[in-house]
Parts: sequence; structure tokens; C-alpha cells
Amino acid sequence: MRIINLEQSKKKQKVSKLNTFTIDVENGLNLKNKAISSKYFYDDTGSKIFQKITKHPDYYLTRNEIEVLNKIKFKLPTLLKLKEIDIIELGPGDGSKSKIIINGFLKCNYIVNYYPIDISKKALELLNKTIKESNRLKINGIVSEYFEGLRYVKTISQNRQLVLFLGSNIGNFERSESIKFMKKIYNNISNNSYVFAGFDLKKDIRKLNKAYNDSSKLTKKFNLNLLKRINNELQGNFNLKTFIHYGKYNPLLGAMESFLISTEKQQIHLKKLNKSFKFKLFEPIHLEYSFKFSIEDIEKIAFKTGFSIIDNYMNKDKGYLNSLWKK
Repeated sequence: MRIINLEQSKKKQKVSKLNTFTIDVENGLNLKNKAISSKYFYDDTGSKIFQKITKHPDYYLTRNEIEVLNKIKFKLPTLLKLKEIDIIELGPGDGSKSKIIINGFLKCNYIVNYYPIDISKKALELLNKTIKESNRLKINGIVSEYFEGLRYVKTISQNRQLVLFLGSNIGNFERSESIKFMKKIYNNISNNSYVFAGFDLKKDIRKLNKAYNDSSKLTKKFNLNLLKRINNELQGNFNLKTFIHYGKYNPLLGAMESFLISTEKQQIHLKKLNKSFKFKLFEPIHLEYSFKFSIEDIEKIAFKTGFSIIDNYMNKDKGYLNSLWKK
């Protein structure tokens, strides 16, 4: 695998990255309703914890999507009717899902050029353990933000593109933001290319709450790790024992929400900012949305972003859907 690091060309990248995290944490803790973006969950420790979550019996999403992928892995290549394809993935994780799709194309005698895009070079290097190059599979990892990576691939791609955005990661955006995100994908891929995205569907609230409050308390550990990251990078003094994880489904929003709640009145100091932040008793920090979808929700996003839906594929219990869209 070759890795193209688009971040290296940016001057003072490390400083810039740290400043973004610093600014967002400071702004978030200054809000009337404190909030920190879930994108900061994924430092090296957080990423490892999340991989464990995806394998936990209570967390159904990964199993459901893998079921869909195994069901349609030969349908996609047959439907697209090409000989060569550029598969671009936004946030490949450990590559286990990508491997299913890629192998489907390879077994249908395609030539595949795989472009996984991730901000972490280490994450891309780990893909070598899961996906191996061959004479019909070339892998070009791209270290960059998603849209910078898409723009880069568009300049070098000579084939039809298939963009993978799996894991119902679109659910981490508020409704209006999800439309903006998919519109950006639309604007940064070639005409007649495709997007294959995962959507966790609305379902029994008990199942949702169980998935985001797993019996092994991995989600709790995952969320609290964000405070540990703030302590490490911003020289904070968060005491993790004075915060509890709380996840619940909000039926008005149609989303799971995750919070960390202070169990006592306290003051947190971040030495890097030379600033303190007061917490009231039982005051929350909002960390994450995980929106759930109906078929109508998915159709609305596709329509508003300019895509046409080619087909929808569901798992057996109809709780998870992968949708194929075309530009």
C-alpha cells in the first residue's frame, strides 16, 4: 500500500490541529449547555475502544451492516457493469467491511483501485493487516480530511468512482448538516459516480438504548476517554470518577444522545488555556448525536443533495439499510 500524505504539505499542521481542538474545547465548555464534538473521541485510545464496541453483542450496528454487505457483495459489481472501478472510502476503520465489498468486485473480475481516506496515518497503516494488494487490487491510502482527499482523487481518477460511507456515520450529523455533508460529496466526485452509505433505521427504543449503554460499559469508557484526552493534551484536571456516562433516545429528534454528567459541583482547570470552567451539580456535557432514519428521511437527503437512489438494501430484521446513490 502506498500512502499519500496531503497533510505534510500544510505548514505547522500539528500546531493547527492542536489549536482546532483547543478552540473547540474552550468554546464548548463556555456554552450555556456545554458540548464537545464527537469527532474528538477518536484519538488512538478512543479508536481502540470503539473497535471493541463494534464487536460487542449489545452493539448491533456492525453486525447488521456486515449482513447487508455479504448479501449484496456480488450484486453491486453486476449492477454497475464495469471492468475497473475506483473505490473511495471515508474513514475505513479496520477495513473489515471494505474487504467484503472489494472482494465482491475482485471475484467479479474487476480491477479495483482502493483509496481509503483518513486523517490518521496510523489508522491507514493498520489496513495492511486486513486488506492485501494483488495484481488486480491497488491501494492508495490518503492522509487528509475527507473532502480534501476526495478532491485529490478526482484529479487522478480515470474510472467510475464508488464512495463508501459506512457504519451509519451520517447519523453523527444533525439533519441539516447531513444534507450539507452529502452535498459536499456530490460536488467532489465525478459525474456518473456512486455513493454507498449506511443508515441505521428507527427501531424499538429499548434496543437502541441497550446498544449505546452496553453491558460491558465500553461506551462509558469510550466517552470518558475524551476527558482523559483533554487532560493529556490541554493539561486539564478532570477527575473521571466525578462524571457519569448517560445515553438516551430522544424521540422528538429521532436520535440517540450521549452525555457526560458531573456528579458534583466542581471547577475544572485547563492549564494550556490558563482557564477554569465551573460545573453545577449534575450539569451535562453533550457529546454526540446518533440520528436514526426512516426510508422517507433517506429519500429526502438524496433528493436535496442531487443524488438519485439506485436501490436500498436491508438486513433480515429490516433495522439497517445501505443505500446506493448515483450522481
